[in-house]
Amino acid sequence: MAKTKIGTIFDWRSSAPGLALFRLRPEEGHRFPPYKAGQYIALQRNDCRLTKKVIHADKRVEYVTLYDDKGNVKRGPVTHSYSIASAPFETEEQGWLDFYVILEKDENGLLGRLTESMFRMDAEKDNKLAYYDKIAGDFTLDKRANGMKNVVLVGTGTGIAPFISMIKQLDHEAGRGKSDAMRYTVLHTNRTYDELDYYKEFCAIEKAGRFDFVYVPSVSRPTPRDMENPTMGKARANNLLRHMLGMPLKEEQDLQEAATDGRDNTKLKAALDKTVRPVVPAQHPLQELRDRMQPETTVIVTCGNPWSMEDIKYAAESNHMRFEKEDW
Repeated sequence: MAKTKIGTIFDWRSSAPGLALFRLRPEEGHRFPPYKAGQYIALQRNDCRLTKKVIHADKRVEYVTLYDDKGNVKRGPVTHSYSIASAPFETEEQGWLDFYVILEKDENGLLGRLTESMFRMDAEKDNKLAYYDKIAGDFTLDKRANGMKNVVLVGTGTGIAPFISMIKQLDHEAGRGKSDAMRYTVLHTNRTYDELDYYKEFCAIEKAGRFDFVYVPSVSRPTPRDMENPTMGKARANNLLRHMLGMPLKEEQDLQEAATDGRDNTKLKAALDKTVRPVVPAQHPLQELRDRMQPETTVIVTCGNPWSMEDIKYAAESNHMRFEKEDW
């Protein structure tokens, strides 16, 4: 059984409220276990809000906050696994691990139990983070993309973390003469440019050209600056992928299905009116991207928002492409 160790957080950076990158040093005198790009490690804090699972009569599941006899929220250890954003070669050379996290909120507005504790940390006085001394997971290229020529990695929000690890490792190995014949395309989407963490790293790797790699950044809530930037794609990841595959937008399809079934479509029309129409970056014309996605030789691999991943799965399978996603 993996042992719990105590690491130290440093280099905490917030690109937007509730969105952060940080590095974790291992417990003094220890090193992190070796790993493959795409794997994860379990992190833990000991001052998290505690809950219990309640199943209601209608089978609805709810996690209810626990309180002590004085009405104070009970706190204790909470553990969750996170994809590693650093590349294996970086950890081997520098010793640390990179993480990319979002301050989670549930449907009632309650903050995520572990991330709430993480975002309360102080770089000087409260910078300790427990971790399990084991790195695991099969969300790796040798497991999820084996035998395919075209690998399309679709990352939404913090779901880009395992893909930056993969691409940095591929770039590192290619720089040392070790490369494969596969073509890698990354679709990277967040709400605005400021939230496209790792944008500069991806652009630098693409520009270096050490292996066959294309980077497609996109924003789902474009600002005027984003709209004026021809090198920035627009639209949510699932709709950008649909556009690349010659499919209607998700909102267009939903509206058409409602019309066919005779259902009320007022809300669907409003959703379509607010939807950002897909635009691919000018440096990668639509036909170029489509040429990198022949169905019989393409796997679409995704990590991020569950709703987006479900529609990305639909788009992939509708085009007879292999589909893989990160499951927790």
